[in-house]
Amino acid sequence: MTVLTLRAEALLLDMDGTLVHSTTEVETVWRLWCQSHRLDPEPVLAMCHGVRSREVIRALAPQLDLAREVALLDELEIQHAGVAEPIAGARTLLGALSPARWALVTSASQRVARHRLASAGLPLPRLLIGAEDVVRGKPDPEPYLLAARQFGLAPADCLVFEDAPAGIRSALQAGCQVVQIGGDKRLDDGVRARLEDWRQIRLTEDEAGLQLCMANLLPD
Repeated sequence: MTVLTLRAEALLLDMDGTLVHSTTEVETVWRLWCQSHRLDPEPVLAMCHGVRSREVIRALAPQLDLAREVALLDELEIQHAGVAEPIAGARTLLGALSPARWALVTSASQRVARHRLASAGLPLPRLLIGAEDVVRGKPDPEPYLLAARQFGLAPADCLVFEDAPAGIRSALQAGCQVVQIGGDKRLDDGVRARLEDWRQIRLTEDEAGLQLCMANLLPD
């Protein structure tokens, strides 16, 4: 059995696909949005995961009013959210973490993020970096740099959990340690490990920070 032990001062966690199963809901929202604008959904679906809606709109539909469309997509996210299902083991791990030791760093808006966490029965973090809190979203390193700075930590002392290429690139460029949740293969050579879900982690916390023992690592 392969085991990896990592230490960190804080955990910086993505939401969609990392803490919550939401791929189907996200794609449904984008398909509805594309339908309303008579746009081909395939380029949008290829880009949207882990990326802010404003980056998708700027890249693929720059002729549209950005503020209006971002607000419309947020409304669609809330309307079609359903009951969110947490990734296996996420609720247990977050329940064992001190609130001062973790933050959410998501490409969703603050409103959508809070709604989705509540729907999944997951705790709200003290620190939530959402789409509106940064100038440049993932894959730019700004979201993770901001979260580390808010904690007063060096990025290297933060351990990021991500599932999407844009988020992994953002975290690695920021200088954070990165663990990948899910996927068919490791998305970047800089990722320390790939896990099926949160049940593979044993967490301990002391004055020096966090220690995470990860077992049954998925192959590269």
